[in-house]
Amino acid sequence: MKKGEQGEMSFLQHLEELRWHIIRSVLAIVFFAILAFIYDKIIFDNILIAPRNPTFFTNRMFAHLAELLHSPSIRINDKPFQLINTDMSGQFSADMWISLIAGVILAFPFVIWEFWRFVAPALHSKERQNARGAVLAISGLFFTGVLFGYYLIAPLSIHFLGTYSVSSQITNMINLNSYFSTIASVSLASGLIFELPAVAYFLAKIDVISTSFLKKYRKHSIIVILIVAAIITPPDVFSQTLVAIPLYMLFEVSILIVAVVQRNKKKAAEAPEEESQE
Repeated sequence: MKKGEQGEMSFLQHLEELRWHIIRSVLAIVFFAILAFIYDKIIFDNILIAPRNPTFFTNRMFAHLAELLHSPSIRINDKPFQLINTDMSGQFSADMWISLIAGVILAFPFVIWEFWRFVAPALHSKERQNARGAVLAISGLFFTGVLFGYYLIAPLSIHFLGTYSVSSQITNMINLNSYFSTIASVSLASGLIFELPAVAYFLAKIDVISTSFLKKYRKHSIIVILIVAAIITPPDVFSQTLVAIPLYMLFEVSILIVAVVQRNKKKAAEAPEEESQE
């Protein structure tokens, strides 16, 4: 429990403390959202629209692989489609929405740090020492996931959804809000998915999951990962494997992390018994 100058804090004092952490987190998101709105041309032209162009890094890599493997089907986004706007306020609403998402992504480390500042005083000194670097690790996982989603999943999704056709008589005319929401949601969701090891760590700390539980459902996780990879990638085994492998590695890393947590908890439980015997 947090302690003030006169002892432990009351429930209302905890709520007041939490309220200020939330307020500071929201202000950080708003600050970065305003910053993103000011530099919206850079975000839209150089970041969001880029994955649909043949010159984008991922698209060029797939083009090189297509030449090496003599498999033209691997090429993605070699014919960029035109984005259209059909709503009077479409571009403005897209600008506001993307700025807000950019604010959340950029302010993520600060938000996690505020959450840590609220939780840390309630932990024992040894627990705080063991969790040192948690903010950096959680932020690193999040940004790695965002980059993974942006550079790999987003281009694959754009290619698949942008070229998918149920009839030759139907022409795809992609609305800008639909396109931008796809990029943003894929990147943000990927960032959250990459938090799986961190979530596994905290769930293991409170005995919600164990290595036996994760190993029991390993086959189920593989099926889910393959289904997700099949949905968000073009219909070829290479692209699906390229997405599925990192996701499965996250699951295996989570098992290792849970095993370490359980081993440390077992050592901590055995230490008092050894001391009492002495």
